[in-house]
Amino acid sequence: MTVDGVDRIIEQWRTERPDLDTTAMAVFGRIFRLSRIAGDAVERAYAPSGIGRPEFDVLATLRRAGEPYQLSPGALAASMMLSTGGTTARLDRLEKAGLVVRIPSRTDRRSVLVQLTPKGREVVDGAVGAGLAEQRRLLDHMPADRQRQLGELLREALARGDQ
Repeated sequence: MTVDGVDRIIEQWRTERPDLDTTAMAVFGRIFRLSRIAGDAVERAYAPSGIGRPEFDVLATLRRAGEPYQLSPGALAASMMLSTGGTTARLDRLEKAGLVVRIPSRTDRRSVLVQLTPKGREVVDGAVGAGLAEQRRLLDHMPADRQRQLGELLREALARGDQ
């Protein structure tokens, strides 16, 4: 078994505080480190598309919505667990870049819908492929069945946190 930085931290706590159960620290320490490593790798993968993670989140949310790739700003904000102010700032940048447009709602003249442009669809499709390639690269040392098992274990761990 390979010793990693988390093992060294756990060992230090075991020496200083042998009364502590550090099992959860070992799990979450590795989750946090993996998340940071994966986040940085995916961010680098998005860069050639001219977007970062915040912009990707908006574009991907619209892309996943299916044709005609449009949602209200409120639905976008809710899907991304972001304030409407934060969403507006992202939309302004994406609209300026020609990746989304705001169009008047056909059913409510007081509201707008945000729609992915063809250029936005091209950008997000390229970025999602590049991001997934990086994520696969980070896990490629593990057999596919272990990757699935890890996914299932993490789903189980998150079940309590999602309540």
